[in-house]
Amino acid sequence: MSLDALTAKINRYVEEMEFATARVYIEENIEILNNHKNMLNKNARELLDFLLELQAEGGQPLTKKDMAIINAINTYAHKFDVRGIKMLVKDNPNLLLRKDTPAYLNADAKIILQGMGAI
Repeated sequence: MSLDALTAKINRYVEEMEFATARVYIEENIEILNNHKNMLNKNARELLDFLLELQAEGGQPLTKKDMAIINAINTYAHKFDVRGIKMLVKDNPNLLLRKDTPAYLNADAKIILQGMGAI
């Protein structure tokens, strides 16, 4: 994929608030994008800077399994299925302790998890 097509895709995903998809593209091409930051829009640059900072601290990127768990938590929270959320939290406590996880949770999930004392 060319650099122009890549940056256009990332910019579009960020504008559509598809941050998880944009993050995958950025993580796969982080070195190239770091050298060509000027081709990204402001929000995409901020996401790139966040990922670079996370990488500098030694943090590992979220895996597909982690993203699936976060999406399940968001779905359960939207339906107010506290039992399902408790089960996921019990099986994956380390995922919720990560510094970058709350950025992927919807407002319902954040409120429920804060009430449970999980985040």
